[in-house]
Amino acid sequence: MALIVQIRRWLEWAPWRRWQVVGVVDSADDVPETLSGKRAVLVGTKGRPKWLAFDCPCRSGHRILLNLDRQRFPFWTLLNPDRLTLTPSVDYRDDRQRCHYIMSKGRIRWAHHRGG
Repeated sequence: MALIVQIRRWLEWAPWRRWQVVGVVDSADDVPETLSGKRAVLVGTKGRPKWLAFDCPCRSGHRILLNLDRQRFPFWTLLNPDRLTLTPSVDYRDDRQRCHYIMSKGRIRWAHHRGG
């Protein structure tokens, strides 16, 4: 049984799979606790999205919640929900790590940094 779970997890993150928006919820409280694989959820409506929620591609377990509302700063623009494309890049930092990447055409391109 454990092998089946490992295979499912690998398939969810398989290199050929692309990030995509898989649902729309009314509020951030309605976002599922876990979004398996390369999946994201819009908060708001398709016509007026407020936030984009997904689990960070570094797979260490932290949730990314990006503001899509142009009236608030900073904000990101969702260019394509089917093959997730965002602008600008995502740059998450906490006490332990930095996750900086570009999401384009459903793929992640990691930024490389020199020094601290």
